[in-house]
Amino acid sequence: TPVPARPSDWRSLLSVPVDRLIDDTVRSLPAPPPHQRPLPGRLGAMLPDRVHLWRRVGQSDLRPSAHLGHARQILVEWGWQNTPYRLRNARGARCVCGAMLSAHRLGYGSLDTVDRAGAWLITELRAQGWPGLIGPWNRHPGRTAADALALLDATIRRASLAGQ
Repeated sequence: TPVPARPSDWRSLLSVPVDRLIDDTVRSLPAPPPHQRPLPGRLGAMLPDRVHLWRRVGQSDLRPSAHLGHARQILVEWGWQNTPYRLRNARGARCVCGAMLSAHRLGYGSLDTVDRAGAWLITELRAQGWPGLIGPWNRHPGRTAADALALLDATIRRASLAGQ
């Protein structure tokens, strides 16, 4: 008759080492929420982004998922717009790309981070079946602010799961 396994023999049932399971689990956790430095108010939203460049001083770089979290916050607080070939409107509302650039100028991530975050957005758009770029997606007829936030949420989730 087979000898019953002792409770300490559970490791023999695993196909990968425990350390790797722990590393994979930690890497798949979502990115921590971004540091909550409040955005400038409505007047700050209407000012040119270059006015906010001083906020970059002393800021460390971020993962693309954290940068996208700040871009999402900009869309929520300052508004979303889809005017063709405009990153922002007169009220300070931004398109998806405009929110990413504003997040950079507010001190959240380097230009390399913006590029990597944009690549994650393109990856998510491809996964959703959109063959074009972010700008045409943003201004596509019928597109809503809720669609833009859902795209950012899905991209943040995808990048976080990849450790980015």
